[in-house]
Amino acid sequence: MKLGLARALTGSAVCCAVLCAAALLPAEDTLPRCDLLPDWKQSGAARLYTADNLYDYMDGNSEGYLIYGFDRMRGVTCKSGEASFVIDTSEMKDPESAFGLFASNRDPRVPTEAIGVLGQVTPQRGIFAKGSRFVEISASPPSTDHSTEIRAFLKALDGRMDGTTSPPAPVGWFPTEGLDANSIRLIPQSVLGLSLLKRGYLVKYDYGRAFIVKQPSTDSAIQLMGKLRDKFGDSVEPAAIGHEGFEAADKYLGHLLFFRKGEYVAGFTNLTEDFDATKVAEEFASRIP
Repeated sequence: MKLGLARALTGSAVCCAVLCAAALLPAEDTLPRCDLLPDWKQSGAARLYTADNLYDYMDGNSEGYLIYGFDRMRGVTCKSGEASFVIDTSEMKDPESAFGLFASNRDPRVPTEAIGVLGQVTPQRGIFAKGSRFVEISASPPSTDHSTEIRAFLKALDGRMDGTTSPPAPVGWFPTEGLDANSIRLIPQSVLGLSLLKRGYLVKYDYGRAFIVKQPSTDSAIQLMGKLRDKFGDSVEPAAIGHEGFEAADKYLGHLLFFRKGEYVAGFTNLTEDFDATKVAEEFASRIP
């Protein structure tokens, strides 16, 4: 679209211009572009970082990306008048890792939006995940509400990126009653602070917490359950949940109920006093394939 025409567009016409421009760009072009919105231009050179040099760009925050399977980041800085947007697209090892990075970066106090798998927009920042990519925008000056332009940029980028828009399957297996949906996280290591639980999902409920961890095979899940029983020692009592289960008490995890369903180990911890988790655990187990 010619620049003169783009500058003449306002309101809803600007949204149309954004969508049309996005449609003309290659679907696999993951480098952010500043000309997705009228009157925005690139400032400075484009950026490219890998796992080996991300620290140079993000300093102490790089580890938060690397633990989720970060591959590389492409970015640009865009300007329009006094406004400046730093736009970065991180390519992760798989869609689950991209969702995990999104979940770890979102503000649980702010609603999510239907951009990619999920998106979130605040006056100074916008993020979303789609496929194996995580996109983020940081805006300045901080005295201005940039949410309208941030949202338009995110939607334009979403439109030119391939990849799944469905969240990882385990996200949909947690029982919904009492669930704090904004609390869902992919924990990249030591779920519940237990080194036995290498990587999995953790959520909060109004009566405790729930988790689910996938093992490489059913046999390894059986072995894991045995190690967990040994860890909690004399407090363990059998529970008929899934293929096997047990209840126990722990100094840090409180009253807990763990179970196995095939290659998955899941359960609840820090259950409130007198709450019977049997029914909700049975529902949880029934949702796991």
